Amino acid sequence: MMEAFILIIVKPGNEDLVYEKLKDVPQVKEIYKVYGEYDIIIRVEIENIKELDNFHDEILRKIREIEMTETLIASSYGS
Repeated sequence: MMEAFILIIVKPGNEDLVYEKLKDVPQVKEIYKVYGEYDIIIRVEIENIKELDNFHDEILRKIREIEMTETLIASSYGS
């Protein structure tokens, strides 16, 4: 099992809509609305890189309110 943190920039005013579209996705374990350069951070659990690719292609890229993402794959220090 792998973890990744995905930093998301949303079209202005659409944070709640993106939250609603992501909150019940099985791979999404945590969702945070944040201040700063990014609008939302999600923590996802995936089996492997191929599943992460599928998550990006089949979930994130289909949400039109998302302008940009940056994905950070966790390497260690989990609790």
